[in-house]
Amino acid sequence: MANENFPLIFERSKKGRTSYSLPEMDVPTVELEKELDDSYIRKTPADLPEVSELEIMRHYTGLSNRNYGVDSGFYPLGSCTMKYNPKINEDVARMPGFSHIHPHQEPEGVQGAMEMMYDLQESLKEITGMAEVSLQPAAGAHGEWTALLMIRAFHEANGDFNRKKVIVPDSAHGTNPASATVAGFESVTVKSNDKGLVDLEDLKRVVGDDTAALMLTNPNTLGLFETEILEMAEIVHGAGGKLYYDGANLNAIMGYARPGDMGFDAVHLNLHKTFTGPHGGGGPGSGPVGVSEELAAFMPKPVIVKNDDQYVFEYDRPKSIGRVKPYYGNFGIYLRAYTYIRTMGAEGLKKVSEYAVLNANYMMRKLEQAYVLPYTQHCMHEFVLSGKKQKKLGVRTLDIAKRLLDFDYHPPTIYFPLNVEEALMIEPTETESKETLDGFIDTMLQIAKEVEEDPEIVQEAPHHTVVKRMDETTAARKPILRYKKI
Repeated sequence: MANENFPLIFERSKKGRTSYSLPEMDVPTVELEKELDDSYIRKTPADLPEVSELEIMRHYTGLSNRNYGVDSGFYPLGSCTMKYNPKINEDVARMPGFSHIHPHQEPEGVQGAMEMMYDLQESLKEITGMAEVSLQPAAGAHGEWTALLMIRAFHEANGDFNRKKVIVPDSAHGTNPASATVAGFESVTVKSNDKGLVDLEDLKRVVGDDTAALMLTNPNTLGLFETEILEMAEIVHGAGGKLYYDGANLNAIMGYARPGDMGFDAVHLNLHKTFTGPHGGGGPGSGPVGVSEELAAFMPKPVIVKNDDQYVFEYDRPKSIGRVKPYYGNFGIYLRAYTYIRTMGAEGLKKVSEYAVLNANYMMRKLEQAYVLPYTQHCMHEFVLSGKKQKKLGVRTLDIAKRLLDFDYHPPTIYFPLNVEEALMIEPTETESKETLDGFIDTMLQIAKEVEEDPEIVQEAPHHTVVKRMDETTAARKPILRYKKI
């Protein structure tokens, strides 16, 4: 469980040591025991480690040093936009006027917070080209589900109960078909053509009077812009369906293209990706949803509106799908996104997209000499390589990802999207320097050379990490979820 260089907290334990000092209890023990059911009272001392304050500090500091994050290194995790989170965002989120308020306070007492949320809605409306925005959803997939519920409510309000199918491209994020299923729809796949884009003929084949919506990411998961999006919108709208925009890849088009102008009826945005809220570790996220005029009546309530000089929660929305999140969502992530947008400004957001696209294309052209590039046109913010050339030499994409750990790089997304064999999905984002990109490129080229000259060093990687290669099957089927003394 532990090793000689980094003993875990139980290995540091010595009887009689303590690292806490509690104030004297001001409730008599007898009275406390009267209030508690006997089953809640511990009969034996808890088996906890006994350590000094110094030891516990070294324990947690050591654990933090083992962790990998965007503040410690390059994080080319395709489709996740793991970019730097500016620290000014954290300063604003910790301002007492924001961090010390409570959701049960009356709107009159938190007008500053409500003004910020209202302004954030207005900014996101402008960025996406949508008519209205709800901040409630707590993450991207939650936003997908919320938007699909609104689309379903719209169809049912029009007496159109037959629309049970949601069309999803074969390159889509896995959350798309999952969200469709949870929202009560059947997922239907539309194929990609030889350019990695939605096949219009196949779309025409699957669209019909039972189509509720087409879910689409643009640029798509291959990092390619869907150049025939207006034709797709015409096909789906012509059949009475709606277009839903998965905003996971918005980092490529801010200031240059808007989902609303492409014909989309609903869109979710990942504030914890494109707009620099902290990302990873299970949250919190935020997935606001923008909608067209037709869908606005079905938005989650309450809706933040401005009446003269007052900001209020509006509950009188008879067609609303109802509340989708307690209170009004993840407020701290709103603050970070709002700070980022105000800091960058309109021109700054355009620059974000420019450099995200430039960095991705630079890396792609440098790496195509050593790896298979299935789609050779210019990419947007991310690109997908294939390791099938290396696979022929006995080295899998998984092995390449493990080998990257030896060079202190987080691996890119692997084996996704599913329509690319041995996929390596790389997204550098706009925040990385050319020196960082060149370092990663050189490492990827070195690994490709190792595959040809000494494949075992890649097959057996990682060699220099604290934890070596695990038995992944056993780890998945028989996980160890708590500490065990040995």
